[in-house]
Amino acid sequence: MIQSMTGYGKAVLQLPTKKISIELKSLNSKSLDVNARMPSMYRAKELGIRKQVAKNLMRGKVDFSLFVEITGEDTSSSINKTVVNEYIKQLKDVVDGDTTELLKMAIRLPDAVTTERNDIDEEEWSIIANGIDEAISKIVAYRKDEGAILKQDFVNRISTLSTLLDAVITMDPDRIDGVRARLNKGVADLKEKVDENRFEQELVYYIEKFDITEEKVRLDNHLNYFTQALNSEDSNGKKLGFISQEIGREINTIGSKSNYAPMQKLVVQMKDELEKIKEQLLNVL
Repeated sequence: MIQSMTGYGKAVLQLPTKKISIELKSLNSKSLDVNARMPSMYRAKELGIRKQVAKNLMRGKVDFSLFVEITGEDTSSSINKTVVNEYIKQLKDVVDGDTTELLKMAIRLPDAVTTERNDIDEEEWSIIANGIDEAISKIVAYRKDEGAILKQDFVNRISTLSTLLDAVITMDPDRIDGVRARLNKGVADLKEKVDENRFEQELVYYIEKFDITEEKVRLDNHLNYFTQALNSEDSNGKKLGFISQEIGREINTIGSKSNYAPMQKLVVQMKDELEKIKEQLLNVL
């Protein structure tokens, strides 16, 4: 089953003294590009998080965010009272002012507030890791839902291409008859006597150059192969992209060989459908 590279997943954890929100957003990209944002105290776990994300999401531009909101008395920052009092004392020697105003100034000065860097509590991190798994599960589910929509679009467009190919196959005999008629008329307009056998040989050679039998067969095979890949268990947007390139090659060859306006109109429609498929394939994992 194909997956989209566009997705969103979120998990919210309520711990005794803090609320933790984990978010994952992804967009299409040729490879995996993970941008991680988290408080500095959790940076030691970043490599593990990246591996965890890469294992499950594989491709896409992924934004990982971990937000912490303190809801209890637990805090890693504290006021350095000795330093603040010394700042206030020095400020009083410089300016006359209310103690509250001086405190506002002192608290902004260097080393007035100290931040303790606590070690990560492994029990707490175990809960957070489960939250990351939950967010990943949600973004994968989102990608699968988007993939189902993309798949239906591909099915419809491949069906349209098959219908247009059938029209090309039906039209082909008339095209050959038209080419033959134009050549006969051209020779007749010359009002010159020609060797009928030689003319017939040249006619056969000329018509063979415009034969599209192989292209029709290959195009039909490529369309069937695309459908098979679409229904496979894994999601491989790159493989589908390669098949679409082969489909385009056969359509272009048919167009260049057709030499027949009604058939060229069908080829233009086929190219339009294929271009829409290629645009959507950029979003497939």
